[in-house]
Amino acid sequence: MTGDPGENAEERRAGVSRRGVFGVGAAALAAAGIGVSLSGCDEAGEVNPAATQTDPSEHVTAANQRAAATLPFDDTADFADADRGFLAALNPGVVRDATGKVVWDNDSYDFLGDPCPHSVHPSLWRQSQLTVKQGLYEIAPGFYQIRGLDLSNMTLIEGDTGVVVIDPLVSTETAAAGLALYRAHRGNRPVTGLIYSHSHVDHFGGALGVTTSADALAGRCPVLAPAGLVEHAVAENVYAGTAMARRAAYMYGAALPRGPKGQVSAGLGQTVSVGTVSLIAPTRDITRTGQQETVDGVRMVFQLTPGTEAPSEMNIYFPDRRILCMAENATHTMHNILTLRGALVRDAHVWSQYLTESINLYARQSDLVFSSHHWPTWGTDTIVEYLSRQRDLYAYLHDQTLRLLNQGYVGAEIAEQLQLPPQLARNWSTQGYYGSVSHNVKAIYQRYMGWFDGNPAHLWEHPPVENAKRHVDALGGTAEVLRKADKAYAAGDYRWAAQLANYAIFADPSSKKAKDLQASVFEQLGYGSENSTWRNFFLSGAHELRNGSFGTPTQANSKSLLGALTVVQAFDAMSLYINGPKAWDLRLVSDWRFRDENDRVHRVELRNGVLIHYDRFAGDGLPAPDATITLTRAALIGTILAGADVMAAVRKGDIAIEGNGAVLLQLKTVLDKPDPGFALVTP
Repeated sequence: MTGDPGENAEERRAGVSRRGVFGVGAAALAAAGIGVSLSGCDEAGEVNPAATQTDPSEHVTAANQRAAATLPFDDTADFADADRGFLAALNPGVVRDATGKVVWDNDSYDFLGDPCPHSVHPSLWRQSQLTVKQGLYEIAPGFYQIRGLDLSNMTLIEGDTGVVVIDPLVSTETAAAGLALYRAHRGNRPVTGLIYSHSHVDHFGGALGVTTSADALAGRCPVLAPAGLVEHAVAENVYAGTAMARRAAYMYGAALPRGPKGQVSAGLGQTVSVGTVSLIAPTRDITRTGQQETVDGVRMVFQLTPGTEAPSEMNIYFPDRRILCMAENATHTMHNILTLRGALVRDAHVWSQYLTESINLYARQSDLVFSSHHWPTWGTDTIVEYLSRQRDLYAYLHDQTLRLLNQGYVGAEIAEQLQLPPQLARNWSTQGYYGSVSHNVKAIYQRYMGWFDGNPAHLWEHPPVENAKRHVDALGGTAEVLRKADKAYAAGDYRWAAQLANYAIFADPSSKKAKDLQASVFEQLGYGSENSTWRNFFLSGAHELRNGSFGTPTQANSKSLLGALTVVQAFDAMSLYINGPKAWDLRLVSDWRFRDENDRVHRVELRNGVLIHYDRFAGDGLPAPDATITLTRAALIGTILAGADVMAAVRKGDIAIEGNGAVLLQLKTVLDKPDPGFALVTP
């Protein structure tokens, strides 16, 4: 919610909440404690912004203390459920790659065993104490989970001869470590099936850590997935992968120091591993709800849920065991309608409808429900109520946003006034640790109304730098802007302080005082956020302002993921790398013959800065190409997308060119390289 019914008018105007600061609960709230004195202020009441990381202010401390009184901390059922069935932990809780680099370190979160500090929202601290639990768990006879070795869980189901794996984490290294932990306690069972519940990387990236492509192709380990998974995975991780991965570095805080003033969790899990991402293409598509498949004696009934948490997603029911897997459609948090890292806007209305279908088809016949994040829920009545609350949450956000936008309110206004019903606002499983009411409401507005709010004043605004320069000039120059920002900081009005400091930075990127002040502002906002991804964004911004860019710790478009591209997808990706202005005057026509696809010929045209491509067929009457390039799909991906030397491939014989040999080199000269370290908090 974005307000507390008990707040006074002065608090509301400043964006204050007794629940905490900026992003707590389900809201975007500013700092609490108006007018409270703050250490670090000079006699004039202005702040001397710290050049090093700040401590939580009195405003944040007071707000977090008030927040502790608003939620049922005496309800410890989640802790009992999270511990249920524990068998063993990975010890030490560290995973390394083949070079010795640490790709996962759960032990770095040992500080979460301490009492909650003032620098962390108490509700987020509680959630982090739950998600940090790691090891092997038996959730039902023959059903096991690996938790705490990545952002997601890996589930292992024992079949007649081996084990079926659901969602093999982000990285091959963490998936392999989880499988080894399972085998250490359950025997060296082969992996006889692999299931991807949906198209996000934390549910398929570790595939090569648990099986091989050869076993999948030979049928020894069938790979099941909802139809369209590869296409959506490619769109997310290759087409916009660089930008999403850069922002995901902020969202998950993977590069932040771990600790009470740093990264404490990501709400769904601790963070993402930074190992090797892989993908084995599915060998069996799930195309309809009710489809049944049996793998190694494990009978499953599938429910397709496209357009919910992912564009390609499915739930899985095990009728012989009365067990339901909800993929990522129901977790112990409010989820995202639009993630801060970027994604397609999800459909909250459809999401709620599929949850109703899950309840009616499966939940009332289930004794256990588990997801690919967090801990399971046991007992039919408890399961139905849990899923019903999740359903009500997304339906309420959707319906109330539409009600208010039809009254003329814009997304930012709706986000400030929409409050959840009391039964949802006080329930642990609907708290905003990952999604928030604030950014979910704005996403729903965006889905229906787009970026424009209807006010012509916002139709053609200046871009950030020019906007900042004009604001700074209108406010009396950089020094005056920073004086006002100092004053807002001292008063605990961190939202306004952040806006003013941002103007100063974008108008004068060399201003160290502006960067130090903004970093201090971001730190206070982070310390008061119940939402983990808001906290990570704020603290990542502060870290980069103080220390420089940390780039992108993870690699979305890994070699394995690129290797899964079809010819059409590879050319689609290539088209997104074309530097349009550089290619305006180029006209190139080429045919690409693929030896490994029965000499399939693909026509590629570059004109007006646009790469157009399509399959050729015999007798199509097209004009002759400037060049014909003969190669394999792997050579195309390796040279054009992965950056291997083209001429070296020609000399080696991997690529043959007939006609104008300059065509391929000309094409390469107009391909841009994505920038995984682009600026976010500076121009």
